[in-house]
Amino acid sequence: MKKIPQRSCVICRQKKDKSELIRIVKNKENIVSMDKTGKKEGRGAYICNNIECLEKAIKTKTLKKILDIDIDEEIYENIRESINRG
Repeated sequence: MKKIPQRSCVICRQKKDKSELIRIVKNKENIVSMDKTGKKEGRGAYICNNIECLEKAIKTKTLKKILDIDIDEEIYENIRESINRG
């Protein structure tokens, strides 16, 4: 039986299967992007695939603190669209 990787949401701290979360990654060039494959190189942070965790991330600036870089509003919009497509 294949082991399914687990990750924790940086907002609500719930452990979920890696595939159920959205990974935000900052690469060596300090470019922040949404990582749908989960395989991009760089510092990553996972959030739940729901609007509540995203809104809390925006409000508390948690991703900015974890990745140590300003997060462009466009990144948040891309995440929001991805969640709404669901």
